[in-house]
Amino acid sequence: MLLNRYRIEMFRPACNASFQSLNCHAQLEEDIGEVIPYLNAVLGGTGFTREPPSVMFRVHGRLIAVHPRKIAINALNDAEEAEKILRWLQQEINEAWERREAITPSYAAAPRPQPMAVVKLLPKTNCGECGQATCLLFSTLVVQGVLGAEGCPRISRGNRERMEEYLARFPRIDY
Repeated sequence: MLLNRYRIEMFRPACNASFQSLNCHAQLEEDIGEVIPYLNAVLGGTGFTREPPSVMFRVHGRLIAVHPRKIAINALNDAEEAEKILRWLQQEINEAWERREAITPSYAAAPRPQPMAVVKLLPKTNCGECGQATCLLFSTLVVQGVLGAEGCPRISRGNRERMEEYLARFPRIDY
C-alpha cells in the first residue's frame, strides 16, 4: 500500500469567502509522486505535469489535483463529500501502485470533450428549461460531467443519441 494516511483541511476559496462551496487540501503522509503517471494512465487525467509530477481530473464538476504530497479538490458541498472522494482516490492510487507492472504509465493528458461540439447538438434556444441561462453554459456543464444529455428537455432524440455517443468516447470517472 502506497498511500496510508492523509490530513484534511477544508476552507472557503480565498478569492471570495462568500462562496457556498468548500475546497479541500489533503496533506499526504507518504510521497506518491511515483504513482502519478500510472494513475494518469488508469483514470485519464485532463492535465499532466512531468516535473514536478501532478495530474488533474474533472469529476462531477469538481477539479481534483494530485501532487506527490497533496491532493486538492474544489467545489465541495461538505467535509463528508471530501472524505468520500479521498477514500475513492486513495483506493485508486493504491490499486494503480499495486498493478504498476501491468500498466503503461501515461505522461500526457487524455483528450477531453469540447463544449462547442456539444452545443452544436442542442436546439440553441437559450430557453432555460434545463435550469441554465444559456445552451453554452449547459454544454460546459455536460462536458464537465455535471449534467447529461437528458438534462435538455428540447433536444431531439437523434441529437441526444449523438451527444451520448460523442461523450462515450471520453473517460468518465465516478467515485
